[in-house]
Amino acid sequence: MLQIDGPFLAEFAWPGDLRPLDDFVPKELLWDLLPSIRAQGTYDGRLYSIAPYENGLGLWGNRRHLRAAGVRIPTILHPWTLQEFEDAMRKLAAVPGVEYPLNMDLLTANRDSYARMYSPILQGFGGDLLDRTSDRSATGVLDGPGSVAAMERLQYWLKQGWTRYSDSQGFMAGRVALSWSGNWFQGRYRRALGEDLILMPLPDMGSGIKVGAGAWAWAIASTCPHPEEAWRFVAQLMSPKVILLVSKANGGIPGRRSLLARAPLYGAHGPLRVFAQQLDAGFVVLRPTTPAYGTISDAFFKAVRGVVAGGDPQAQLSKAAMRIDHEIALHRGYRSP
Repeated sequence: MLQIDGPFLAEFAWPGDLRPLDDFVPKELLWDLLPSIRAQGTYDGRLYSIAPYENGLGLWGNRRHLRAAGVRIPTILHPWTLQEFEDAMRKLAAVPGVEYPLNMDLLTANRDSYARMYSPILQGFGGDLLDRTSDRSATGVLDGPGSVAAMERLQYWLKQGWTRYSDSQGFMAGRVALSWSGNWFQGRYRRALGEDLILMPLPDMGSGIKVGAGAWAWAIASTCPHPEEAWRFVAQLMSPKVILLVSKANGGIPGRRSLLARAPLYGAHGPLRVFAQQLDAGFVVLRPTTPAYGTISDAFFKAVRGVVAGGDPQAQLSKAAMRIDHEIALHRGYRSP
């Protein structure tokens, strides 16, 4: 048995290292899975993995600072526009006790977290990591007008002092008003801010709300001598009891739709229901399901780091796109293992 981070699934499925799960997963479980979990576990038309929970991405806020700044609290139906988002940061920067408005965890996020957390900015501006029609080229997309505009905007926020190359400690200490992050921080944030903590949807940068997703999922190796026994263990991990325990422990979105209302964090009045609402509204854009994803992730990480350091966004993104296209070409477009 293997546990695989969702976006890396294709790197294992393409060369035949995984056993398809289609013959094991009952139809009632398959159709109860969140659509994003089905999608991230599927490669070349076969299901290779399933996850007991899903991750969410949103905008955490300090209610006390938002109130002092006099800004509107955004909702799924009425998110902040780009202009409102920037106006909010401008007002929050003037609130006494606010060191700077927005934490993006740029300092401590690991390499793959950059694609999970910051590619939604590209997509919000109409860009992306890869051409999704073929999955064989990043040129003209990752370094296209939308993506370049997104990274120029990130650079503008940095120059304005609205965000910094820093970690999440300032938000937990109450010195930062907003945090662009996910469900994995919910426990620490709740303990630090208590009733002042509020979760809001990501802003609409112009192309609608876009959020990342993808979680650790279970798979069975193609060399497994007892796949039926392995599946029985996975089936237990996908049981309602275990999924609800995992969701309570890590704040993850329950991986089965029938359990959302039963999860205290995600029910009708749950403090994390915005994550589930964004999924239900179809705002999720998964990271590309391709064996080249490892290269895509690393190339994007280096491009964003270059932009944050003051590099030209067009040059940084074009360098990343060329590297990705070269990797895909080396493997003949991953047409066969």
